Amino acid sequence: MNQTRRASTITAFAGATASLTGAAALYWSLARPRLLRWGASDAEVARAWPGDELVERPSARGVRAVTIEAPAAAVWPWIMQVGRDRGGFYSYTWLENLIGADIHNVHALIPGLAERQVGDTVWMGPENKFGGQARMVVAKVIPGRAMVLVMPTDADRVLNGGLARHGAWSFALDPVAERRTRLVMLSASASQPSRRRRAADLLFWEPAHFIMERRMMLTIKRLAEAQGSPASPGEPESR
Repeated sequence: MNQTRRASTITAFAGATASLTGAAALYWSLARPRLLRWGASDAEVARAWPGDELVERPSARGVRAVTIEAPAAAVWPWIMQVGRDRGGFYSYTWLENLIGADIHNVHALIPGLAERQVGDTVWMGPENKFGGQARMVVAKVIPGRAMVLVMPTDADRVLNGGLARHGAWSFALDPVAERRTRLVMLSASASQPSRRRRAADLLFWEPAHFIMERRMMLTIKRLAEAQGSPASPGEPESR
């Protein structure tokens, strides 16, 4: 009887392992490549974006894009609002707060916000939680066109001309017509992650990041298209 149970257990384990292996193979070969380049053209994937220069030989590189029927000047203010300390991340609030990020997404432009500057902190969660490390640092700003964020552990090195060892996250605007803009998001992962970190990225962080980032991009698209062109100097902004 014991031998029969043991054989049954081994068979069940082998079957479960084969199923997981098959699912992982399908994800790796079919789903993952699509997630990493959601909405992006071949040319956009091949092109160098702000932030690429900060990560040498990234272990993974995601380029995602969406077309926004509005000029870049109407999209840029929404990029400048990104951060828990500003307008949030325009994504799934309940998922953000499930891990205690305490995000409050604002779906309107906040008057009087200053432009982000190199060295600014962009908070991802409360300052008094997660050891004060729930944040990223602005590594590069091209006014009206791009903002690049890096991890705080890389910030000093990057700001002194070095590389980002833990990856970079970029928001880029590519005007393709007078009233049409491509919002392109670049995610460049760590150059040499540990095996444990690599497994965590593949099994959890990459899919989770895609889900949240896709929602953020679509929300920015909706908000910018609804807002239209920024008001001319001296004219009130329409709401």
